[in-house]
Amino acid sequence: MIEFNYQNDFEPIEEWTYTRWLELVAESESKTIGEISYVFCSDEFLLKINQDYLNHDTFTDIITFDYCEEGLINGEIYISTDRVKENASSFGVSVINELHRVMAHGLLHLCGYGDKSEAEAQLMRDKENEKIGMFHVKQ
Repeated sequence: MIEFNYQNDFEPIEEWTYTRWLELVAESESKTIGEISYVFCSDEFLLKINQDYLNHDTFTDIITFDYCEEGLINGEIYISTDRVKENASSFGVSVINELHRVMAHGLLHLCGYGDKSEAEAQLMRDKENEKIGMFHVKQ
């Protein structure tokens, strides 16, 4: 089950469409979704989580908490919609494209992909692009 929660005034997404897309992303990685919670929030909300749980005092676009077990993808994915909007502008892409990138990024972390090394980051970016492309496949 995938839940979507809104901690700010972010306009709710079409949850059925996004749920189906995320399920397809997981299936494409030979994974099964157990319970995932996406939380859309402000910079300040995510900064507090970053400070309290990760001891980082910086803004970020996403934080993923991995609770995967026994082959099931379980986790919490917090996304700063403020950061998504700012990054979209900086990268010259639409807000929706950047939102898809970040949503896929969180799920890919739960599928076991990292992004700490240069090689991991490149693979993550390639996977993000692949998964974004799946959103537009007839569902």
